[in-house]
Amino acid sequence: MKILVIGGGGREHALAWKLAQSPGHSVFAAPGNPGIAKIGTCVPLRDGSPEGFLSLAEDIGAELTVVGPEAPLVAGVVDAFRARGRKIVGPDRAAAQLEGSKVFAKNFLLKSSIPTAEYVVVDNEADARRALDRFGFPVVLKADGLAAGKGVVVAHDRAEAEAALATLHGRLVIEEFLTGEEVSFIALCDGRDVLPLAPTQDHKAVFDGDAGPNTGGMGAYSDAAILTAAESREILDRVIYPTVEATGFTGFLYAGMMMTAAGPKVLEFNVRLGDPETQPLMHRMASDFVPALLAAAEGQLGSATLEWRAGPSVCVVLASGGYPGTYEVGRPIAGLDAAEALGATVFHAGTRQGRQGIETAGGRVLGVTAGADSLEDAIGCAYRAVREIRFEGMHYRGDIGRKGLERYNKKNVGT
Repeated sequence: MKILVIGGGGREHALAWKLAQSPGHSVFAAPGNPGIAKIGTCVPLRDGSPEGFLSLAEDIGAELTVVGPEAPLVAGVVDAFRARGRKIVGPDRAAAQLEGSKVFAKNFLLKSSIPTAEYVVVDNEADARRALDRFGFPVVLKADGLAAGKGVVVAHDRAEAEAALATLHGRLVIEEFLTGEEVSFIALCDGRDVLPLAPTQDHKAVFDGDAGPNTGGMGAYSDAAILTAAESREILDRVIYPTVEATGFTGFLYAGMMMTAAGPKVLEFNVRLGDPETQPLMHRMASDFVPALLAAAEGQLGSATLEWRAGPSVCVVLASGGYPGTYEVGRPIAGLDAAEALGATVFHAGTRQGRQGIETAGGRVLGVTAGADSLEDAIGCAYRAVREIRFEGMHYRGDIGRKGLERYNKKNVGT
């Protein structure tokens, strides 16, 4: 079977890497990246519209398409494929508004009695300033539309809030700041049935200790210890199933959760696999992923299963200097083979083939991913590989997974 992956970032490389391990299938990616080119066929993207992707899938004879990024989903790529009878994994345009509009998502949560932070919607700066007084500080400000994971600002005082208002334009959601442990809970859905993936935790802030502005994600880890079975069940019963039932959701429903003292609350919805969560998820998945994806596309997910390795996986993102602000590209990258020789898998996110070999081509450049029997060993393996890689201005967080390790150690000490 020919499988088309739409996208060209780290998430798509990890997904293509996993699908390429499935016997009897060939993987294509549009547009792909140099990492994907080693395991599949990258197809130039002439037209990024839903009709353009559909035409491409028909040209290569793709029997299954999996959508990576959110923009094509919000634009209606799934609607276009289904109208032509082609199998695709993702939500239709209507359900994709759960990510396409923060206002839509928050109103949906309120209407559906799904737990989330208190909020107000504002349409202008004057109303926004007044809304700041309602919640005190810290307070969270969110741009309404798509922002590549960077449209959220946590303001710790009025000065930070005022600065955020100068950069976040248009309609905003202003909401209370929730405290607790943040978890990424992703489930594969077919409009009726749900297949949860392993829990992950993303690290959004650019600097160690969750300092600095939000990025698209500086690293993530997957570990069974992130959630208890009871917590996972509660998220499924109170968030995932009600959302699928209300929207007929198909594809990957990503609920960004805050595990508060009052129980789990939804921070945000995404309508696709997370990035960089996909990297440790695909690395840790023990089963063939193709049968589950095909079942989801066919509306037959009820009997599908997934198996996971017991040990955790960790992904450390290597970013360009200056990210998430301005940064330069075209920097030669060294040490990729040496990093993988240490047992890590290096997923390409923002790279290109240049005259001097592989070069930087984006803000998030690589996702160095490793697994082990323990979280401590997985973290160690990932960072040993990271230290083999070099490019000018390279920046990364040095504490990916450390909070999880601290919780694990405290729990053991307590017992």
